[in-house]
Amino acid sequence: MSVTRREFLQRSAAAAVVLGCPHVAAASVRRANETIRVGVVGCGNRGLHHIERFATQPDVVVAAVCDPDRDRLAAAAGSIRERFQNKPAQYANVREMIDKAELDVVAVATMQYWHALPTIWACQAGKDVYVEKPLSHFIREGQVMVRAARKYNRLVQIGTQSRSTRPAIDTIRYLQEGQLGKIQYVTAFANKPRTSIGRRDTPLPIPDTIDYDLWCGPADNGPVFRDRLQYDCSFTWDKGDGESCNQGVHEIDVARWLLSERELPKRVISIGGRFLFDDAGDVPNTQIIYYDFPSAPVLYEVHNLRAAQGSQEIPTFRGVHTDVCAHCEGGYALIRSGLVCDPQGKSIKTFGGGEDIFENFIRAVRSRRQEDLDADIFEGHRSTTVTHLGNISYRLGKPASQGEIREQIAGVPLLEEMFARLVAHLKAHEIDVDAQSITLGPWLYVAVDHECFQNHEAANALVAGTYRAPYVLPDEV
Repeated sequence: MSVTRREFLQRSAAAAVVLGCPHVAAASVRRANETIRVGVVGCGNRGLHHIERFATQPDVVVAAVCDPDRDRLAAAAGSIRERFQNKPAQYANVREMIDKAELDVVAVATMQYWHALPTIWACQAGKDVYVEKPLSHFIREGQVMVRAARKYNRLVQIGTQSRSTRPAIDTIRYLQEGQLGKIQYVTAFANKPRTSIGRRDTPLPIPDTIDYDLWCGPADNGPVFRDRLQYDCSFTWDKGDGESCNQGVHEIDVARWLLSERELPKRVISIGGRFLFDDAGDVPNTQIIYYDFPSAPVLYEVHNLRAAQGSQEIPTFRGVHTDVCAHCEGGYALIRSGLVCDPQGKSIKTFGGGEDIFENFIRAVRSRRQEDLDADIFEGHRSTTVTHLGNISYRLGKPASQGEIREQIAGVPLLEEMFARLVAHLKAHEIDVDAQSITLGPWLYVAVDHECFQNHEAANALVAGTYRAPYVLPDEV
């Protein structure tokens, strides 16, 4: 199921990346005006964004689109014809698109349970890949994806766009230069309001325009009891990974980048629950995670509820909804916002600017230099893996009282403070935290060299994941 870090680096040829050595993805460099042909997989909102960001670049054409939903597929193709005056090939099946279409790049904008197979198949077919975050649905998928990218010498970029965003780049450089003193710990947070996904008594009718078996792919193809088919699968463990992974990979990636952290945390624990939403969702809408990294602790907080019962306000941390806060000796910095403050919260430095992760990817495709990628697949895999570690603790959790939770986390002051914030948030929603149990995950100790857990069979089963035939992850690539 897992390999040692040395074996992983040898198999994937990732040692060149880790050691900072140059790596050439192919023997030739593309000419500046040579047309790059892109095939976009997944024609939902994110897929349409991919089309826009690729097709507006010079000498880049979206030559094919793919989606098992015929209505989405036709709408995307029609939009490309109308706006960019080219007629893309249309495919329902991604394997068929990769095998038949004349493409240089495959852009994967599906839900994460459909990220691994198209990425691996595209690498095997000699295509470069831009794949959305989070990279994988299971940790083992990410390992195979990295091995495929390295074995077939392909450029693979993950959509953690903060790595191409000027405020984050400049704020991290400022902090790493020591301008605010030593970094003591990091609080990452996502306060994103969500609503119930509903709970049906009878299965949701699947439109005839959708090839449902193909849409499900490697995940379960049983009946759906939520109100909508698309996207709301994010809030079920079967096809999604909750806010702390789907959104959290952005913040965890920034935290790892800030700390120059190459390794996984030594241990993790997660606490939370799905409160107020009596629906078909099973991922938490209120969650805290403690990542015990060697360099500094990283805390993660999720609040999908509003600030309080009856309020439309969104919770904030230091006045911001979603960001990464570096707590330093001389103050703090909100990295994605580009805001640096003194200990009293007074702004002392701001950074601005835009983001060009799609442009960065195309530049790297032309140069054929892996080191030109801002968000190489190996970094995306490590950051996604971290978020999975936290969720696995939650998924193995049991209902617990406040007293039991406080006993479990005693002696970890930052975690105790974070739990106090969670309790205060629930009380603001008039949730009786003494009567209603909170899910307490176990402390899980990470076998860092193997990207799994020490002596925990149930946790490692979630590392490996499950797949539905014939959409099976290959053991080797």
